[in-house]
Amino acid sequence: MAGNSQRRGAMRKGGTKKGMVVGSGGQRRKALKGKGPTPKATERTGHPAARRVKAASKRAANSSKGRGSRAKDVLMGRNAVVEALRVGIPASSLQVQQYIDTDDRVREVIELAANRGLPLMEVTRAELDRIADGGVHQGLVLSVPPYDYADPDALIGEALAPKGSGLLIALDGVTDTRNLGAVVRSAGAFAAQGIIIPERRSAGVTAAAWKASAGALARIPVARATNLTRSLVSAQKAGFTVIGLTADARQSFVELGPGVLSGPVIIVVGSEGQGLGRLVSETCDLLVSIPMADEQESLNASVAAGIALYAVVSARTS
Repeated sequence: MAGNSQRRGAMRKGGTKKGMVVGSGGQRRKALKGKGPTPKATERTGHPAARRVKAASKRAANSSKGRGSRAKDVLMGRNAVVEALRVGIPASSLQVQQYIDTDDRVREVIELAANRGLPLMEVTRAELDRIADGGVHQGLVLSVPPYDYADPDALIGEALAPKGSGLLIALDGVTDTRNLGAVVRSAGAFAAQGIIIPERRSAGVTAAAWKASAGALARIPVARATNLTRSLVSAQKAGFTVIGLTADARQSFVELGPGVLSGPVIIVVGSEGQGLGRLVSETCDLLVSIPMADEQESLNASVAAGIALYAVVSARTS
Protein backbone atom coordinates (compact mmCIF):
# COMPACT_ATOMS: atom_id res chain seq x y z
CA MET A 1 0.00 0.00 0.00
CA ALA A 2 1.08 3.55 -0.70
CA GLY A 3 2.92 5.03 2.23
CA ASN A 4 3.62 1.70 3.84
CA SER A 5 7.25 1.91 2.76
CA GLN A 6 7.85 4.18 5.69
CA ARG A 7 6.43 1.68 8.11
CA ARG A 8 8.93 0.15 10.44
CA GLY A 9 10.09 -3.21 9.12
CA ALA A 10 8.61 -2.65 5.66
CA MET A 11 12.06 -2.24 4.08
CA ARG A 12 14.98 -4.58 4.69
CA LYS A 13 18.32 -3.17 5.60
CA GLY A 14 21.23 -3.47 3.17
CA GLY A 15 23.05 -6.80 3.28
CA THR A 16 20.07 -8.68 4.80
CA LYS A 17 18.11 -9.40 1.63
CA LYS A 18 17.38 -13.03 1.08
CA GLY A 19 17.70 -14.56 -2.34
CA MET A 20 19.24 -17.26 -4.45
CA VAL A 21 22.70 -18.13 -3.21
CA VAL A 22 23.05 -21.71 -4.43
CA GLY A 23 25.86 -21.95 -6.98
CA SER A 24 26.92 -18.34 -6.52
CA GLY A 25 29.81 -19.14 -4.24
CA GLY A 26 28.56 -16.45 -1.91
CA GLN A 27 29.54 -13.73 -4.35
CA ARG A 28 26.11 -12.07 -4.29
CA ARG A 29 25.93 -12.10 -0.53
CA LYS A 30 29.56 -11.30 0.30
CA ALA A 31 30.58 -9.55 -2.91
CA LEU A 32 33.52 -11.96 -3.36
CA LYS A 33 35.66 -11.91 -6.50
CA GLY A 34 37.33 -14.84 -8.25
CA LYS A 35 41.08 -15.39 -7.89
CA GLY A 36 41.63 -15.89 -11.59
CA PRO A 37 43.27 -18.86 -13.36
CA THR A 38 45.39 -21.34 -11.42
CA PRO A 39 49.09 -20.30 -11.48
CA LYS A 40 51.67 -22.46 -13.19
CA ALA A 41 53.29 -25.17 -11.07
CA THR A 42 56.66 -23.36 -11.22
CA GLU A 43 54.99 -20.24 -9.74
CA ARG A 44 53.26 -21.95 -6.82
CA THR A 45 55.20 -21.71 -3.56
CA GLY A 46 55.90 -25.13 -2.13
CA HIS A 47 55.20 -27.03 -5.33
CA PRO A 48 58.02 -29.49 -6.28
CA ALA A 49 58.40 -27.82 -9.68
CA ALA A 50 58.79 -24.42 -8.03
CA ARG A 51 61.39 -25.81 -5.63
CA ARG A 52 63.37 -27.28 -8.52
CA VAL A 53 63.40 -23.96 -10.35
CA LYS A 54 64.52 -22.17 -7.20
CA ALA A 55 67.33 -24.69 -6.60
CA ALA A 56 68.53 -24.38 -10.19
CA SER A 57 68.59 -20.59 -9.93
CA LYS A 58 70.56 -20.81 -6.71
CA ARG A 59 73.12 -23.15 -8.27
CA ALA A 60 73.52 -20.85 -11.26
CA ALA A 61 73.98 -17.85 -8.98
CA ASN A 62 76.58 -19.67 -6.89
CA SER A 63 78.42 -20.79 -10.02
CA SER A 64 78.47 -17.24 -11.37
CA LYS A 65 79.60 -15.92 -8.03
CA GLY A 66 82.37 -18.50 -7.87
CA ARG A 67 83.66 -17.56 -11.32
CA GLY A 68 83.61 -13.90 -10.49
CA SER A 69 85.27 -14.15 -7.11
CA ARG A 70 87.63 -17.04 -8.05
CA ALA A 71 86.39 -19.19 -5.20
CA LYS A 72 88.95 -21.34 -3.42
CA ASP A 73 89.18 -25.10 -3.41
CA VAL A 74 89.87 -27.11 -0.27
CA LEU A 75 91.73 -30.23 0.75
CA MET A 76 90.40 -32.00 3.82
CA GLY A 77 91.37 -34.92 6.00
CA ARG A 78 94.57 -35.51 7.93
CA ASN A 79 96.35 -37.69 5.36
CA ALA A 80 95.41 -35.48 2.42
CA VAL A 81 96.47 -32.26 4.13
CA VAL A 82 99.78 -33.54 5.42
CA GLU A 83 100.68 -35.01 2.00
CA ALA A 84 99.76 -31.75 0.28
CA LEU A 85 102.00 -29.73 2.56
CA ARG A 86 104.82 -32.23 2.20
CA VAL A 87 104.94 -31.87 -1.59
CA GLY A 88 104.58 -28.10 -1.48
CA ILE A 89 101.09 -27.62 -2.91
CA PRO A 90 100.34 -23.87 -2.96
CA ALA A 91 97.94 -23.04 -0.15
CA SER A 92 96.45 -19.86 1.27
CA SER A 93 95.38 -20.89 4.77
CA LEU A 94 94.88 -23.80 7.14
CA GLN A 95 91.78 -24.27 9.29
CA VAL A 96 92.15 -26.42 12.40
CA GLN A 97 89.26 -27.56 14.58
CA GLN A 98 89.16 -26.29 18.14
CA TYR A 99 90.20 -28.85 20.77
CA ILE A 100 91.31 -31.29 18.06
CA ASP A 101 92.72 -34.64 19.19
CA THR A 102 96.30 -34.33 18.08
CA ASP A 103 98.39 -37.10 16.60
CA ASP A 104 101.63 -37.22 14.59
CA ARG A 105 99.87 -36.05 11.41
CA VAL A 106 98.25 -33.05 13.08
CA ARG A 107 101.53 -31.99 14.67
CA GLU A 108 103.35 -32.31 11.33
CA VAL A 109 100.64 -30.31 9.53
CA ILE A 110 100.90 -27.46 12.02
CA GLU A 111 104.69 -27.50 11.86
CA LEU A 112 104.77 -27.49 8.05
CA ALA A 113 102.20 -24.71 7.89
CA ALA A 114 104.16 -22.63 10.38
CA ASN A 115 107.41 -23.14 8.46
CA ARG A 116 105.72 -21.91 5.27
CA GLY A 117 104.14 -18.95 7.03
CA LEU A 118 100.59 -20.08 6.24
CA PRO A 119 97.80 -18.34 8.16
CA LEU A 120 96.49 -20.83 10.71
CA MET A 121 92.93 -20.38 11.96
CA GLU A 122 91.33 -22.29 14.81
CA VAL A 123 87.62 -22.71 14.08
CA THR A 124 84.66 -24.61 15.49
CA ARG A 125 83.54 -28.03 14.30
CA ALA A 126 80.38 -26.47 12.84
CA GLU A 127 82.41 -23.98 10.79
CA LEU A 128 84.66 -26.75 9.44
CA ASP A 129 81.58 -28.77 8.51
CA ARG A 130 80.32 -25.77 6.53
CA ILE A 131 83.65 -25.24 4.76
CA ALA A 132 83.98 -28.95 3.94
CA ASP A 133 80.38 -29.03 2.64
CA GLY A 134 79.68 -32.41 4.19
CA GLY A 135 83.10 -33.94 3.50
CA VAL A 136 85.10 -35.85 6.11
CA HIS A 137 87.64 -33.27 7.29
CA GLN A 138 88.97 -34.93 10.50
CA GLY A 139 89.55 -31.47 11.94
CA LEU A 140 91.80 -30.15 9.15
CA VAL A 141 90.95 -28.15 6.01
CA LEU A 142 93.56 -26.61 3.70
CA SER A 143 92.46 -23.79 1.38
CA VAL A 144 94.04 -23.87 -2.06
CA PRO A 145 93.93 -20.84 -4.41
CA PRO A 146 92.43 -21.18 -7.91
CA TYR A 147 94.79 -22.41 -10.60
CA ASP A 148 96.03 -20.00 -13.26
CA TYR A 149 95.81 -21.85 -16.56
CA ALA A 150 98.39 -21.26 -19.28
CA ASP A 151 97.50 -20.10 -22.79
CA PRO A 152 97.56 -23.01 -25.30
CA ASP A 153 99.32 -21.01 -28.02
CA ALA A 154 101.94 -19.79 -25.56
CA LEU A 155 102.51 -23.34 -24.34
CA ILE A 156 102.95 -24.57 -27.92
CA GLY A 157 105.48 -21.80 -28.54
CA GLU A 158 107.43 -22.67 -25.39
CA ALA A 159 107.60 -26.32 -26.40
CA LEU A 160 109.11 -25.32 -29.76
CA ALA A 161 111.65 -22.93 -28.23
CA PRO A 162 115.34 -23.94 -28.26
CA LYS A 163 115.14 -25.07 -24.63
CA GLY A 164 111.71 -26.62 -25.06
CA SER A 165 111.12 -30.36 -25.01
CA GLY A 166 108.94 -30.46 -28.12
CA LEU A 167 106.58 -32.79 -26.25
CA LEU A 168 103.02 -32.02 -25.10
CA ILE A 169 100.02 -34.01 -23.92
CA ALA A 170 96.40 -33.23 -24.78
CA LEU A 171 93.50 -34.77 -22.86
CA ASP A 172 90.14 -35.20 -24.56
CA GLY A 173 87.16 -35.91 -22.31
CA VAL A 174 89.16 -36.91 -19.21
CA THR A 175 86.86 -35.87 -16.37
CA ASP A 176 88.59 -37.41 -13.34
CA THR A 177 90.75 -34.81 -11.59
CA ARG A 178 92.96 -37.52 -10.15
CA ASN A 179 93.69 -38.76 -13.67
CA LEU A 180 94.66 -35.23 -14.65
CA GLY A 181 97.01 -34.98 -11.69
CA ALA A 182 98.56 -38.36 -12.47
CA VAL A 183 99.14 -37.35 -16.11
CA VAL A 184 100.86 -34.17 -14.94
CA ARG A 185 103.07 -36.28 -12.68
CA SER A 186 104.06 -38.50 -15.64
CA ALA A 187 104.68 -35.39 -17.75
CA GLY A 188 107.11 -34.16 -15.14
CA ALA A 189 108.88 -37.53 -15.01
CA PHE A 190 109.38 -37.68 -18.80
CA ALA A 191 110.16 -34.00 -19.48
CA ALA A 192 106.95 -33.07 -21.29
CA GLN A 193 106.43 -29.34 -21.67
CA GLY A 194 102.84 -29.29 -20.42
CA ILE A 195 99.22 -30.42 -20.74
CA ILE A 196 96.40 -29.04 -22.89
CA ILE A 197 92.82 -29.69 -21.81
CA PRO A 198 89.51 -28.48 -23.26
CA GLU A 199 87.46 -25.89 -21.44
CA ARG A 200 84.31 -28.02 -21.46
CA ARG A 201 83.69 -31.64 -20.42
CA SER A 202 87.09 -31.97 -18.82
CA ALA A 203 88.59 -32.20 -15.37
CA GLY A 204 90.18 -29.01 -14.10
CA VAL A 205 93.03 -28.38 -11.71
CA THR A 206 91.63 -28.84 -8.22
CA ALA A 207 93.07 -29.76 -4.85
CA ALA A 208 92.61 -33.44 -5.76
CA ALA A 209 94.61 -32.91 -8.96
CA TRP A 210 97.35 -31.18 -6.98
CA LYS A 211 97.50 -34.13 -4.63
CA ALA A 212 97.63 -36.72 -7.43
CA SER A 213 100.39 -34.80 -9.20
CA ALA A 214 102.65 -35.12 -6.13
CA GLY A 215 103.68 -31.50 -6.55
CA ALA A 216 104.40 -31.71 -10.31
CA LEU A 217 101.74 -29.06 -11.02
CA ALA A 218 104.11 -26.55 -9.46
CA ARG A 219 106.42 -26.90 -12.51
CA ILE A 220 104.29 -28.46 -15.31
CA PRO A 221 101.79 -25.96 -16.77
CA VAL A 222 98.25 -26.88 -17.76
CA ALA A 223 96.65 -24.89 -20.58
CA ARG A 224 92.89 -24.71 -21.09
CA ALA A 225 91.72 -24.47 -24.69
CA THR A 226 88.37 -23.02 -25.69
CA ASN A 227 88.37 -25.48 -28.60
CA LEU A 228 90.77 -28.41 -28.38
CA THR A 229 90.51 -29.23 -32.10
CA ARG A 230 91.51 -25.70 -33.11
CA SER A 231 94.46 -25.80 -30.71
CA LEU A 232 95.64 -29.08 -32.23
CA VAL A 233 95.37 -27.61 -35.74
CA SER A 234 97.42 -24.60 -34.59
CA ALA A 235 100.05 -26.96 -33.22
CA GLN A 236 100.17 -28.86 -36.51
CA LYS A 237 100.73 -25.63 -38.41
CA ALA A 238 103.57 -24.82 -36.01
CA GLY A 239 105.27 -28.14 -36.77
CA PHE A 240 103.85 -30.66 -34.31
CA THR A 241 102.84 -34.21 -35.18
CA VAL A 242 99.59 -34.99 -33.37
CA ILE A 243 99.36 -38.64 -32.31
CA GLY A 244 96.09 -39.96 -30.89
CA LEU A 245 95.86 -43.04 -28.68
CA THR A 246 92.94 -45.33 -29.51
CA ALA A 247 92.37 -48.99 -28.75
CA ASP A 248 91.17 -49.95 -32.24
CA ALA A 249 94.10 -48.46 -34.21
CA ARG A 250 95.98 -50.94 -36.41
CA GLN A 251 99.38 -49.34 -35.87
CA SER A 252 101.14 -49.76 -32.54
CA PHE A 253 102.82 -46.87 -30.75
CA VAL A 254 106.09 -48.81 -30.48
CA GLU A 255 106.19 -49.13 -34.28
CA LEU A 256 106.52 -45.39 -34.86
CA GLY A 257 110.24 -45.21 -34.19
CA PRO A 258 112.51 -42.16 -33.86
CA GLY A 259 111.69 -40.92 -37.37
CA VAL A 260 108.34 -39.61 -36.08
CA LEU A 261 108.94 -39.26 -32.37
CA SER A 262 112.17 -37.28 -32.57
CA GLY A 263 110.32 -34.18 -33.80
CA PRO A 264 107.76 -32.07 -31.93
CA VAL A 265 104.94 -34.38 -30.80
CA ILE A 266 101.57 -33.99 -29.10
CA ILE A 267 100.13 -37.15 -27.58
CA VAL A 268 96.33 -37.04 -27.38
CA VAL A 269 94.68 -39.26 -24.76
CA GLY A 270 90.92 -39.80 -24.57
CA SER A 271 88.71 -40.95 -21.75
CA GLU A 272 88.76 -44.60 -20.70
CA GLY A 273 85.10 -45.10 -21.60
CA GLN A 274 84.52 -42.95 -24.70
CA GLY A 275 88.02 -42.62 -26.10
CA LEU A 276 88.80 -39.77 -28.48
CA GLY A 277 86.02 -37.56 -29.79
CA ARG A 278 85.25 -37.71 -33.50
CA LEU A 279 86.61 -34.27 -34.40
CA VAL A 280 89.74 -34.73 -32.33
CA SER A 281 90.30 -38.18 -33.83
CA GLU A 282 89.93 -36.83 -37.38
CA THR A 283 92.40 -34.03 -36.60
CA CYS A 284 95.19 -36.37 -35.44
CA ASP A 285 98.00 -37.05 -37.93
CA LEU A 286 98.34 -40.62 -36.63
CA LEU A 287 96.14 -42.95 -34.60
CA VAL A 288 98.03 -45.62 -32.69
CA SER A 289 97.33 -48.19 -30.01
CA ILE A 290 99.25 -49.54 -27.05
CA PRO A 291 99.71 -53.32 -27.44
CA MET A 292 98.25 -55.38 -24.62
CA ALA A 293 98.16 -59.10 -23.90
CA ASP A 294 94.36 -59.19 -23.67
CA GLU A 295 92.30 -57.27 -26.22
CA GLN A 296 89.45 -57.00 -23.71
CA GLU A 297 91.53 -55.00 -21.28
CA SER A 298 91.68 -51.21 -21.24
CA LEU A 299 94.12 -48.76 -19.75
CA ASN A 300 93.45 -45.88 -17.43
CA ALA A 301 94.06 -42.54 -19.19
CA SER A 302 96.96 -41.63 -16.92
CA VAL A 303 98.58 -45.06 -17.37
CA ALA A 304 98.24 -44.82 -21.16
CA ALA A 305 99.79 -41.36 -21.12
CA GLY A 306 102.72 -42.59 -19.02
CA ILE A 307 103.43 -45.49 -21.39
CA ALA A 308 103.29 -43.22 -24.44
CA LEU A 309 105.59 -40.66 -22.84
CA TYR A 310 108.10 -43.39 -22.01
CA ALA A 311 107.98 -44.62 -25.62
CA VAL A 312 108.73 -41.11 -26.90
CA VAL A 313 111.66 -40.60 -24.53
CA SER A 314 113.05 -44.07 -25.36
CA ALA A 315 112.85 -43.38 -29.10
CA ARG A 316 114.62 -40.05 -28.68
CA THR A 317 117.46 -41.41 -26.56
CA SER A 318 118.09 -44.65 -28.49
